[in-house]
Amino acid sequence: MSDGQPSRRDFMIQAAGALTAYAVVPDLAGATSPVPTPPLKVGLIGAGRQGRAIVAELQKMAGVELCAVCDTVAGRLDAMLGRVKGAEGFADHRALLGQRPDVAALVVATPTHLHRAIVDDALGAGRHVYCESPLASTVDDCRAIAAAASRATTVCQAGFQGRSNPTYKRAQTLVRSELRDLVSIEARSHRKTSWRFPSSDPSLERLVNWRLDPDVSTGLAGEVAAQQLDVAHWFSGTYPVRIEGRGEIRHHKDGRTVPDTIDLQLRWADGLALQYHATLANSYGAQTETFYGVNGTIRLAWTHGWLFKEPDAPTQGWEVYATRQQHFNSEGIVLIANATQLAAQGDLKAGIGLPHPSLYYALEDFVRSATTGAPVACSAEEGARASIIGILANQAVIGRAPVDVPVFG
Repeated sequence: MSDGQPSRRDFMIQAAGALTAYAVVPDLAGATSPVPTPPLKVGLIGAGRQGRAIVAELQKMAGVELCAVCDTVAGRLDAMLGRVKGAEGFADHRALLGQRPDVAALVVATPTHLHRAIVDDALGAGRHVYCESPLASTVDDCRAIAAAASRATTVCQAGFQGRSNPTYKRAQTLVRSELRDLVSIEARSHRKTSWRFPSSDPSLERLVNWRLDPDVSTGLAGEVAAQQLDVAHWFSGTYPVRIEGRGEIRHHKDGRTVPDTIDLQLRWADGLALQYHATLANSYGAQTETFYGVNGTIRLAWTHGWLFKEPDAPTQGWEVYATRQQHFNSEGIVLIANATQLAAQGDLKAGIGLPHPSLYYALEDFVRSATTGAPVACSAEEGARASIIGILANQAVIGRAPVDVPVFG
């Protein structure tokens, strides 16, 4: 996920035509998870950068006890144990499983190509599992994880965050009711970063910089695009049938062979097309998905979302609590959740945007499912499909040839 989020103002710029803009903001009232009693004991496998982000979000949640951490790199493990007071450290996930039967739930945040064995062992040991996206780096491993999850008596959630994000859940309900028929989709991920990290131990170079290793990396298409493309699968209710792609090294000319900039085009059986661009060489525009429909457009930016209605689109009636703003020569209307209540408090602007990053809501859903047995926000089966699309997209980029998507059963 992108580190920096674009401001609301950046996305409220009015395009040509008298479009009316609405902020797509969810109603967060009553969204708080029940506090598990006793606390859910959680273990983290993978103490790298994503592991640190996960710990930061889990530590916000009441009823979660992070009591075990595992990493094969001693320095990373020690650093994480300094962040998580009282947790026990392990150098091998199998030792954690064997020595801490009280740890009911595990979050897997290792490099993608290492997911399969860990998830399989954890599910086999009767633990709840949250597996970071993408699910795996090969089609076979994706299918194996989905099969293991289908056999498990515990829950297994794939870390595709859009399906838990309150803004995205709100927007998903508007695709049919407000946009009507989808015309096209655009998405992008722009970051100024290298994907290369320093290592004090030369023997760890390949492990630390696995994203730049073409033998195991699925590149920007698998590691970044898959997360966003899953939103398109979810919103459209279908999967693409053909992927075209290309990639280049536009900035980081340090000997790498994994492209730092890619372009994808995905096509659906009914003619719908998605244009995707990702780069590690420029941060302008950050990370967004835009759905164009006959009656309007929805633009999403993970903590924010907006609906731009076409001038000839029918009024549904739910716009009554809108706050009006001027954008160039057009008047935009900002839709705010709980507008009546917020207006009474004199705090309408507080309703815009999410209070937490998207990762928080995905982990919150996992804790809820592990505690109550409720269905997970994103199943391993759905996660496998999204991950496979990312893997095939990377193949299209590397091979510079179209790739057909298999029919998912």
